Amino acid sequence: MGMSINTNLSALNTYRNLNSTQNDLSKSLEKLSSGLRINRAADDAAGLSISEGLKSQVGGLTVAARNAQDGISVVQTAEGGLTETHSILQRMRDLAVQAGNDSNNDTSRAAIKTESDQLQKELGRIASSTNFNGINLLDGSANGSTGKLAFQVGANGDKSSQIVVDLSGANVSAITTKLGGGDIAATGSSFAVTVADLDGKAATFVSTDANGTKTSVTTKALTDKAGDPQTTFASVDDYAAALSRDDAFSAKFTVSVEKDANGAGTGIVVSAKDGGVLEDADNATAAAGLAAGAKGATVTGGVQFDTADHAQAAIKLIDEQIAKVSSARSNLGAIQNRFDHAINVTNVAKENLTAAKSRITDVDMAEEMVKYTRDNILSQAGTSMLAQANQSTQGVLSLLR
Repeated sequence: MGMSINTNLSALNTYRNLNSTQNDLSKSLEKLSSGLRINRAADDAAGLSISEGLKSQVGGLTVAARNAQDGISVVQTAEGGLTETHSILQRMRDLAVQAGNDSNNDTSRAAIKTESDQLQKELGRIASSTNFNGINLLDGSANGSTGKLAFQVGANGDKSSQIVVDLSGANVSAITTKLGGGDIAATGSSFAVTVADLDGKAATFVSTDANGTKTSVTTKALTDKAGDPQTTFASVDDYAAALSRDDAFSAKFTVSVEKDANGAGTGIVVSAKDGGVLEDADNATAAAGLAAGAKGATVTGGVQFDTADHAQAAIKLIDEQIAKVSSARSNLGAIQNRFDHAINVTNVAKENLTAAKSRITDVDMAEEMVKYTRDNILSQAGTSMLAQANQSTQGVLSLLR
């Protein structure tokens, strides 16, 4: 190789290697100072795309866990109101049982009614004042009167990421209205009929529930135990048994027999399973040979305690409301447990996704420190060698002397 001074190839080669080492040293310093393996898309384009997707999931799950906690708070608030509603209804039932005793005089019954009226007012206050973040929970007005509140407990935009809390069954306002007005029959949701002509023709029964929804059932021609058509019946008991054997009837209604002091059947009582009240006119068709009987002691204006019969009617009505509240509280308890499990699942998913994201984006400090130490030594060695390469052409001076 000839000796030249215009082009120092050794110095150029040394400078190129030193420049590459300095770039690697700069990247190592950046990673060590930030703690991240990916500081810009150029560091790992594919890894950046994957890590940002995982970051979205982790962030969504973090918020979803908080949403589920809010859901539990809503459920607990609603159940707190229902707990007191239960206590009030139980006390009202005690008062109704007390009023059912004819040893009470008018003054005593009036005192019982006074306490009952105040308890009903408190039910109304609970219905209107139990709210969460301004949303009334127990008056049927939640979410545009649907009574359903949706909670986002997942990170995605699909139905499986939501839990819907149905508060329609926790309508204390409707219970207050039911106790405070309307007709109350001694048979509650039942309707008593007397049997005129016990034939086996088809009969139609119609009931209306608290929401105004009608249920209509028409039986087939009635049969005996063997399944043979039965045109006449020997007793009211036989007729009631035939009704119970009809699949359409037994799916929606129940029937029992009213008896006189001697145990003889005098009529039947048909009850709607959904708690609806059977209607007089449409309770049975004329073709069935049934004549509408009395509904029992009827009270206008809600629960009354002025007579023993009215007190018994109140007991049955209050029992219906207690059953509704029990069902609503049971439903809310189940939903709260569901929220608890949703939070656990969300936290586990968040933990695993965070670990996956960390493996992609976080720098291994030990490994990177090894690279930094190597590059630092190479940088110092390269600087020294560049100085030596710059001195290598001075040998030309000996030829010029």
